[in-house]
Amino acid sequence: MTQHKLFAQPNETAWTELAPGNTRRVLIHTPELMQVEFGFEKGAVGAPHSHPHIQVSYVAEGSFEVTIDGKTEVVGQGGSFIVPSGLVHSVVALEKGRLVDVFTPMRQDFV
Repeated sequence: MTQHKLFAQPNETAWTELAPGNTRRVLIHTPELMQVEFGFEKGAVGAPHSHPHIQVSYVAEGSFEVTIDGKTEVVGQGGSFIVPSGLVHSVVALEKGRLVDVFTPMRQDFV
């Protein structure tokens, strides 16, 4: 039997403010995998950064200017993008929106 949480219910985890107009909440995780929701007000920025984790992001709401390794595209609601390990990436919220990110392995710095 597993010792990991198997279900996450809406609003059971608190939002953390990262910067003005930018919030995050960890939804569920195991050591190998983590799901995180990010909220952005219009114009909010996810500053350029990199990490060793592989990241896949789903645009649950809004649209974002996404830059990965110097390449920029606008990704709207229902779209997705992948950030390979170690690449510099950032987002700008073109309107109020939410991203649902999955990381492998989990982000220890988020818990």
